[in-house]
Amino acid sequence: MGLLEFLLLAIGLSMDAFAVAICIGLSYARVHVKTAVIVGLYFATFQAIMPLIGYMIAILFADMIIMVDHWIAFGLLCFLGAKMIVSSFKKEREPFKQFTLVPSRMLPLAVATSIDALAIGISFAFLHVNVVSAVLLIGSITFVISIMGVKIGSIFGGRFKSKAELVGGVILVLIGLKILLSHLEIISF
Repeated sequence: MGLLEFLLLAIGLSMDAFAVAICIGLSYARVHVKTAVIVGLYFATFQAIMPLIGYMIAILFADMIIMVDHWIAFGLLCFLGAKMIVSSFKKEREPFKQFTLVPSRMLPLAVATSIDALAIGISFAFLHVNVVSAVLLIGSITFVISIMGVKIGSIFGGRFKSKAELVGGVILVLIGLKILLSHLEIISF
C-alpha cells in the first residue's frame, strides 16, 4: 500500500468518528477548542490503537473478530442513539443540554466508531504493512476530522438546538445500522 492508499483508508476510517463528532457538536450552542480537542483525542486514540491491536492478534483471532465486529458497533451505536432519542422527548429543566464528555459516554462511542479499524489492523498483518506509520496517519487524520465535525455540529446545533439531541440520536442509530447492513452485505457503501 502506498501513501495515497493509506491516506484514503485513514479518511474512510475516520468518517464514522466524523459523523459522531457532528452529533456531539449539535448539542453545543458554542463549542470551545478544548471540547473539540477532547473529542478528537478520544476518537483518534481509538482509531490508532484498534488497528495496532488487530495487527497484534491477527493470527489468533481473525475469524472471531471479523464475525462479530459489526454486531458490537451496531449494538453500541444503537444503544447510545436510542438513549439520545428518548432523552430528546423528555422535558428538559434547562433550555439547552450539552453532551457531556465523561468517559462513560465517550469510550463506547470511541470503541464503536473504531471497530472497523480493528479489522483493518488484521488485514495489515496479512499485507505486511508498516503498522506504526499506518496508525500514526490514521490517528492524525481522525483527530483533525473529528475536531472539524464537532465545530460543524456546533454551528447547526446553535441554530436548531431544540431538535439537536433527536437528530444526533437518529444519526448514531443510522450509523450503527449502516455498519451492520454493510457487513451483512445487504448494502454497500
